[in-house]
Amino acid sequence: MHKGCKVEITKQEVEKVAKLARLALSEAEMTAFSQQLNQIVAYVQKLKTFSTEGVEPTSTVLGQTNVFRPDQVQASLSSEQALGNAPDAEAHCFRVPKIIQES
Repeated sequence: MHKGCKVEITKQEVEKVAKLARLALSEAEMTAFSQQLNQIVAYVQKLKTFSTEGVEPTSTVLGQTNVFRPDQVQASLSSEQALGNAPDAEAHCFRVPKIIQES
């Protein structure tokens, strides 16, 4: 984006993304989300005005280290156990309804 370029997220864009995500939003929610997203974009634009020259990148401001356990091979569910409560299965796989429609 160029300096001084104003970005606005419209209610129509929120509606389009909600439709793609299969979310049912009310008019009030679409208006609120549009306003909130525009506030976020404005804040990011404000942050872009600050110089970060010479500032070391950080991944955390708290100095934490990785607290995850190491990966270890363990026994897992059999196909039969995993698919035991599935509403529909075929050839050891979950079968789900088609959601993408061709236009």
